[in-house]
Amino acid sequence: MSDLLLTAAQMRALEAAAIESGTITGLELMERAGTGAVAAIEAEWPELAATPGRAVVLCGPGNNGGDGFVVARVLAGKGWAVEVFLYGDADKLPPDARANCERWREMGQILAWDDVQVGNMVDAVYAERGMRHEDGEAGSDLVIDALFGIGQNRMMPDDTEQTWHGFVPSVFLTKSALGTRYVAIDMPSGVCSDSGRNLEGALEAHLTVTFQAAKLGQYLGDGPSHCGAIRVVGIGLREANLECTGEGRRLSPLNGGIVRLVSTADPSAVKLAGHKYDHGHALVLAGGMGRTGAARLAARAALRIGAGLVTVAAPGSAMMECAAQLTAIMLRRCDDGVALEALLEDDRLSALCLGPGLGTDARAAGLVATALAASHATVLDADALTLIAGDDALRGKLHDKCVLTPHGGEFARLFPDISARLMAPAATGPAFSKVDATREAAAEAGCTVLMKGPDTVIADPSGRASVNAAVYERAAPWLATAGAGDVLAGIIAGLLARGLSPHDAAAAAAWLHVEAARAFGPGLIAEDLPETLPAVFRMLRAETEASRHG
Repeated sequence: MSDLLLTAAQMRALEAAAIESGTITGLELMERAGTGAVAAIEAEWPELAATPGRAVVLCGPGNNGGDGFVVARVLAGKGWAVEVFLYGDADKLPPDARANCERWREMGQILAWDDVQVGNMVDAVYAERGMRHEDGEAGSDLVIDALFGIGQNRMMPDDTEQTWHGFVPSVFLTKSALGTRYVAIDMPSGVCSDSGRNLEGALEAHLTVTFQAAKLGQYLGDGPSHCGAIRVVGIGLREANLECTGEGRRLSPLNGGIVRLVSTADPSAVKLAGHKYDHGHALVLAGGMGRTGAARLAARAALRIGAGLVTVAAPGSAMMECAAQLTAIMLRRCDDGVALEALLEDDRLSALCLGPGLGTDARAAGLVATALAASHATVLDADALTLIAGDDALRGKLHDKCVLTPHGGEFARLFPDISARLMAPAATGPAFSKVDATREAAAEAGCTVLMKGPDTVIADPSGRASVNAAVYERAAPWLATAGAGDVLAGIIAGLLARGLSPHDAAAAAAWLHVEAARAFGPGLIAEDLPETLPAVFRMLRAETEASRHG
């Protein structure tokens, strides 16, 4: 499956490139989409292929509605009782959608979008399902949402002529009351396909069928909670064509270039050869006595991820505390920025990690300033982010070897204007997305930014962006535990020490972090994450071997 996450504009550019090349027509693409959607539904629920039932298809005023007409026709051909409702004027449909509307008219009627028709439909479904319930056959109905797809650019309609808010809730009462499966074509109505944001009144699907490649909004924001399961159906487009279009090229850092879903770790994350000095030396700065746990978690993670050597630098007051806890990890005293300067004279040090448990006092500020001045590959997390947010001089020392790892609250302190745009209610699409926000933050800071969450986004100043999504089958809610972020910072630092670029280190670390959590399962605490990484590496090596011999 492709790891691309496309915007609506990129998907349209991909389709346009194919049509303009003369290799396929818009009608053929629509036929492939509708036919593929039915195949995806049957793959998700095989019992529906064996026992056709009753389907309600909601068609919208654009090409997504055209896909819906194809779905209706294919289902009817398989013996389904199909009712089609059109939101909009059939005479104003785009040409390909209008052609498929006429093809459907040859098989069945298009019902009016009004309360009387809706009431009759709902009553009929209740009566029919009541009879089937007695026969033990309940639960095989479908509602197909082919209203707006990736084309929605405003809030859900609220006009009395089309009785939107009377119609759709009535249809979806059948979903909860009768076990109806709700399937969205491309995107559930009301969800912005570029951002995953709810444009108010968004509907929730059991299954979302999308075409050629997943869409950004299916992995960001509210998208995963509204899409249900995701199935991507290929329709024969050449994704390489994106590189030939303005929508695909990275013309500037913020032009919306191609975003990729992090689907595995960088292969170089698995250590295969060499001695310890080939894999770098990570230095983790610790806070004072009673506050060293976070730094020790980060250091353990850096060592487990494969850094050849890891040292914790702690103030004198915390040396005994750290010495009692560390074995393979080395320990050096570091009371202030001057002491850190001396440590950094060792040119074998290849990456720094500051922030976990560091504190926000004068000592901590001095350490951050000294670390940034050294221009090493540097992870800045937690308290280091708080210091940078409140000190323009520190902020001015950021450089392109840095990785910032804020959660939402830290992001708001670091980039208040960008955060305000992200948090503002979305009324129109394409709405400002977490990818947009992280890209702008990276450009402003001049370094890589990893914005945490189930939809973690990584962006660098060039505009390159990746999404590591712990959603759908990769959901790991038990990662919401104290210290998990410190471990992530340590993993990034370890990968930086081993020579990965800031973006690649952050993306690989985010993926490995989630995979370790999934491998351990519920009950996870932060200390478990580094200890589970070897199992993840074994899985990666097994997959590599299998693909090599497959």
